Amino acid sequence: MLTIYSDDHHLHHGNAELIDGTLKPCFEMPSRADMVLQRVRQTGLGDIIAPTEHGLEPLLRVHDAGYVRFLEQAWSLWQAEGRNHDALPLVWPVRGLRTDRIPQDIDGLMGYYSFDAGVPITAGTWQAIRSSANVALTGLDTMLATGHSTFALCRPPGHHAAADYMGGYCYLNNAAIAAQAMLDRGAKRVAILDVDYHHGNGTQSIFYQRSDVQFLSLHGDPTVEYPFFLGHADETGEGAGLGFNHNYPLAHGTDWSHYGPALADACSKIAAYAPDALVVSLGVDTFEQDPISRFLLKNADYLRMGEAIGGLGLPTLFVMEGGYAVEDIGVNAVNVLSGFESVA
Repeated sequence: MLTIYSDDHHLHHGNAELIDGTLKPCFEMPSRADMVLQRVRQTGLGDIIAPTEHGLEPLLRVHDAGYVRFLEQAWSLWQAEGRNHDALPLVWPVRGLRTDRIPQDIDGLMGYYSFDAGVPITAGTWQAIRSSANVALTGLDTMLATGHSTFALCRPPGHHAAADYMGGYCYLNNAAIAAQAMLDRGAKRVAILDVDYHHGNGTQSIFYQRSDVQFLSLHGDPTVEYPFFLGHADETGEGAGLGFNHNYPLAHGTDWSHYGPALADACSKIAAYAPDALVVSLGVDTFEQDPISRFLLKNADYLRMGEAIGGLGLPTLFVMEGGYAVEDIGVNAVNVLSGFESVA
């Protein structure tokens, strides 16, 4: 399987995030992608190529123009205030506050365009997230050109980013950008399967009112797990999208005996939808040793996951999302891809 990768992800390396009521070193760090790349090479998964530039247009097909402009300018606005440390938001427009007036000050903008304090912006963030989107789009290019499924080793991840806000380590929604690009290139229907431990709230919200993208997510129950405010089973779509959104909230302590049947049900729904292609938001923070998650999947379970996805027989673009047990993230991600290739 071909892997798309860019060293530009090293340009984004936040010092701290607000978690558990305190500032801690970021769990989302460059070594995550480095370990996956190392495992791809060790196992001989396939060739590794750099992404090509796709411009802003594919991003603007998914994201609000004002939001994209904010991401491009945020660091310079932050520096203009005499600040050279990481930018983090400090205030959010919650219930009762106005959202129809966009602030001009960088602190207001940071809050307006985010939903948590896990999204540090650094001097290199814009280039890193641009390159991450290009990784996904180049993966799509090669999949369409060759007919073979592809692995987009994206970092930073993307599935928590909505059309006009960032959060959860995510700035641009790589999976959504790739799915929309598939449609723009002639696909009639695309399915997105999100197997990250955390619900893909951004992806859901982008496509919630549409029938040309089916979204399915297996994740920690949002009554007790981040992102808390989306991901419930009764969120099934709206308007034209009614019936095309499927959430599988699972309890803390979920192992393969419960995860496997949920994945099988999601795969059956994908098969019934009969999409032209599949995008997999590949998070491996479902691993039993992940430091910020509470599922109990083991290394071998990721082979089974890949086999289940491969059994669909669909052209598939894998887009890297979460996974924070750094020593095992490469093993688990490549196990999914190897399991997929064993049956696809």
